[in-house]
Amino acid sequence: MTKIVSSGISRRGLLGAFAATAVAAAPTCSNAFGLLRGAGDIRRIRMYSGRTGESIDTIYWIEGKYVPEALNEITYFMRDWRQDEVKDVDPRTVDIAAASHRLLDVSEPYLLLSGYRTAKTNALLRSRSRRVAQNSLHIKAQAADLRLRSRSVSQMYRAATACEAGGVGKYSRSNFVHMDCGPIRTWGA
Repeated sequence: MTKIVSSGISRRGLLGAFAATAVAAAPTCSNAFGLLRGAGDIRRIRMYSGRTGESIDTIYWIEGKYVPEALNEITYFMRDWRQDEVKDVDPRTVDIAAASHRLLDVSEPYLLLSGYRTAKTNALLRSRSRRVAQNSLHIKAQAADLRLRSRSVSQMYRAATACEAGGVGKYSRSNFVHMDCGPIRTWGA
């Protein structure tokens, strides 16, 4: 199994950031971005891919700034594995996923089912299912389909909608939740 780890942060800098945020205020649920502002100066995302065998566990935000190297690793991890193509992932999508994960209070990483999709991959998936949007935000690298073994689709859906940021779709039969940084909307409830 390939493991992707963040390399752009020094150990000393990371330890200093952890020490600085040891007494973080409890988060509120006003929206994903406010939720994360209240969660301290560190944002972390943990995911694995059953398709590629890769995993990622990285801090992508420290002291009010995104960490470019970490975002690059997230972008590569969330690539279209069918076409082996990469597009910069919108960090707002990562923020929503991280905020939802924090609300669920789990240590288990997300299983990433789909991140960025090329138009070709999206058309292929659309030919197999009417539930795939023609102009999906996956094509813009602004969406992720995620699953957790330890939480139900309903629990994940409620956590993501509590963030009040972006689109959240509940796919109970397929056992995943769609999260995106587009307009606020929900479906599949």
